[in-house]
Amino acid sequence: MNYIEPIGAAQTSASQEFWNKHRNKVRRRYLIALAFALGWVLLSIWMSLPWLSDLGNLATPLIALFVLTFVAYVPGFMNAFLLVSLVLRPQSRRETPASWPGITILVAAYQEEELIGATLESIAQLEYPGELEILVMDDGSTDRTSDRVIESKALFEGLPNRDLRLVREAQNRGKARVLNHGLDLASHELIVTIDADTLLEKGCIVSLIEHLVASPPETAAIAGTVFVANHDDSWITRAQQWDYFHGIAAVKRMQGMYYGTLVAQGAFSIYRKQAVLDVGGWPDTVGEDIVLTWSLLRRGMVVRHAEDAIAWTNAPTTFGGLAKQRKRWARGMIEALSIHKALLAKRNLRTMLIWWNLLFVSIDLVFTLAFLPGLILAVLGIYWLAGPITFLVLPLAALWNVVIFRIQTRMLKRMNLKMKKSFIGFILYAFIYPLLMQPVSVWGYFAELFGGKKQWN
Repeated sequence: MNYIEPIGAAQTSASQEFWNKHRNKVRRRYLIALAFALGWVLLSIWMSLPWLSDLGNLATPLIALFVLTFVAYVPGFMNAFLLVSLVLRPQSRRETPASWPGITILVAAYQEEELIGATLESIAQLEYPGELEILVMDDGSTDRTSDRVIESKALFEGLPNRDLRLVREAQNRGKARVLNHGLDLASHELIVTIDADTLLEKGCIVSLIEHLVASPPETAAIAGTVFVANHDDSWITRAQQWDYFHGIAAVKRMQGMYYGTLVAQGAFSIYRKQAVLDVGGWPDTVGEDIVLTWSLLRRGMVVRHAEDAIAWTNAPTTFGGLAKQRKRWARGMIEALSIHKALLAKRNLRTMLIWWNLLFVSIDLVFTLAFLPGLILAVLGIYWLAGPITFLVLPLAALWNVVIFRIQTRMLKRMNLKMKKSFIGFILYAFIYPLLMQPVSVWGYFAELFGGKKQWN
């Protein structure tokens, strides 16, 4: 199925042959990365046998194995697999369509009077040859969000193929419901969602479309790239800048390589309208974008990543705000796992990526309950829970950070974009950030498991 333009039978046959060859190449890269990662785990196990024995004598062999598995072996596997995948990842394909399709941009907004104006200004400056319909879905805001939208209509006057519309909800109904309402109102088959504090680069929509045209015909969504716009606001935002620029970007590049980007984030992604309708729209959950993405994957559709389709978001400026955001992300992952357990048994390349997310629950638990206390003991010279073998993870982590830095820096240079980066922010991201975020994730897991209150804003 191709939602962008019809193609003839001969073209279909040629396209299928191309994608069959492409998938075979992807499988080979996958197997190479998997073999290296498993080899690294075997080396780690061999080197850790004395530590495993000592820890087993202190506790029990089973507890010792469980702790070392999620402190050293599994993180080592993940770092090794990610490193090789990034090294082997080919240049992403982009292809210009025969004609530029119309797009509906859905902007879900709630109490966004301070930021919605800048967001709409960035939309007015987009360099996209096709028609753009912009639907701002005001989810019952009690501030001047709607007034700001009305004031911004002047930005679109005289612009060809641009239509800004405001849809006001009488009361706050939740993000998923307003997005589904916007989906019903959308005039176009292709839907781009952004948050009300997202600033779009001028060429980002062109990039999304060209990636979509160059993707397999069963592609249902493509996640754009989101960077931090307000990185100078606080030390918290400086650390987050590196998380988006390195950590999140590396994982999305790896997942997209294997046709299994696990989150087409609502902050900036493109979806095929019919595909979203086929899976019932956005679910009324904390992580509505995560659950929707997994619904698409469960139907056998492909979700990819466009690394050069760039938008900027305003990240939380305080630890409390960041903790609430990451708690919501953790809850969203648990929701997706509970709703889409069947994905864990599918026979395709994406299945390991789903298990990868599931393993993060155990990693975060062991890190919080065992490794952090172990660090304190290690400072006192007692290496029961944090021993030398855990440092085997560090070279791999350092290597893939070097690789992704080079990849990202080259991409920004090609696009003639400059990003001021904080060295202190990187130090915080590399050494302090994980110590804070993994306990926050555990908080999110328990909140979801024990039925905490759900809200999107």
